[in-house]
Amino acid sequence: MLFNSIEYVIFLPIVVMLFYLLPHRFRWMMLLVASCTFYMWFVPKYILILLITIIVDYSAGILMEKYADNHKLKKRFLVISIVSTCLVLFIFKYLGFVNDNLVALCQSLHINLNTTVDLILPIGLSFHTFQSMSYVIEVYRGNQKAERNFGIYSLYVMFFPQLVTGPIERPGNLLRQLHEEKKFEYDNISKGFRLIIFGLFIKMVVADNVGAYVDMIYDNPSKYNSWDIILGMFFYSFQIYGDFFGYSTIALGSAKLMGFNITDNFNTPYLAKSIAEFWHRWHISLSTWFRDYVYFPLGGSRVKFGRWAFNIMVVFILSGIWHGAAWNFLIWGAAHGLLHIVEKAILNHLPEKENKGKLERIVIDAFKIAKTFILVTLFWSLFRATSFANISDLFTSLVNNFNTGEHLNVENSIWVYLGLFILLDVLLFNSRFDKWCDNRPAVVRWAIYFVLIFMIIACSSVNNFPFIYFQF
Repeated sequence: MLFNSIEYVIFLPIVVMLFYLLPHRFRWMMLLVASCTFYMWFVPKYILILLITIIVDYSAGILMEKYADNHKLKKRFLVISIVSTCLVLFIFKYLGFVNDNLVALCQSLHINLNTTVDLILPIGLSFHTFQSMSYVIEVYRGNQKAERNFGIYSLYVMFFPQLVTGPIERPGNLLRQLHEEKKFEYDNISKGFRLIIFGLFIKMVVADNVGAYVDMIYDNPSKYNSWDIILGMFFYSFQIYGDFFGYSTIALGSAKLMGFNITDNFNTPYLAKSIAEFWHRWHISLSTWFRDYVYFPLGGSRVKFGRWAFNIMVVFILSGIWHGAAWNFLIWGAAHGLLHIVEKAILNHLPEKENKGKLERIVIDAFKIAKTFILVTLFWSLFRATSFANISDLFTSLVNNFNTGEHLNVENSIWVYLGLFILLDVLLFNSRFDKWCDNRPAVVRWAIYFVLIFMIIACSSVNNFPFIYFQF
């Protein structure tokens, strides 16, 4: 079920009304049924895949707590849980990629191998995997008590607002809240609807409208001149941001309607002054997951520069692979890692000057923001491209087509949508839309709501693009 569908417009109010009408002890049952219904709206049979991982990780948590004094046995249960969960992810997401590369390698060696793997990736499997792993790791570390109620643990993994594309929740946040009795509060309803309206605007008005032009450029880059290819790359930066930020914002709002507070996944990432800061502001739940469960165990920054650089590359390569089973995702992750290391090395040798004037600081900060945005935009081309041939065609046309190629006719309204979104994003720096609205006069708040709702109704793209992160 899509957040931007008529089905969800009917589904969400029914769930929220039932949530508040039912006694607390029955609410988790209703939410679990609703979450299963939400997920099965896509491909019903794949709920069985989630059930397997839920049973394995639920059992592992209880067994680790039961044998807490036996470190060797406790660790064995952790390994069994992680390997089992990752094996499911590998089979459905990476087996085809490994098979295709193995076939290509054998053909280059003149070895006859013609195996094929044709499995459909269950929607959101990477998110479910990481959320389940965070639970068993926290139980193993002693930071989280094992959940004894199988239904509530299942709801933790399948909570519908963040079920498909996150944010990736930790048990210390979401699982704890599933036990709390939520009271009806007008403030939660108000903030929830604010977030949902804002998320729908970002997705349906901004991301989907610019997405049509992005497809035109990436489908046939050699057809267009260099300036329009640059424009297409610029548009993709806002398509993927608006698409994922929009989904995450609707998820926040849907959960908030029932009093649940889930993780903020974005914080104005395109105002970051470095690649490191970009990843503190982009897909925050994934970045912090890799920080806590990969980067810190490897030694983090408490090591020499060479080992730190190795740790960074491991994290970013894994992040790239997590996003997709293709070489372009791996290279995309490695590129971010390398740039992060280069930036750190330069900063180590170029200490900040003290006593800068206000104007000088503004100019330097503006340069850093522009530099980071340009680099991130270039790297997004690796993320968006469908193949190495597509990447080659894109950059070849970018270099050679300054005086040739067709012109991309962009409607003026696109600049209005994009300009309004950028303005709101700047105003929301280090804040969130629902909280930002709290500090505005009522007239201003309602004017903003009216404009956003009007634009959702009147200006949504005719193309209903699927959420980009569904493929992960």
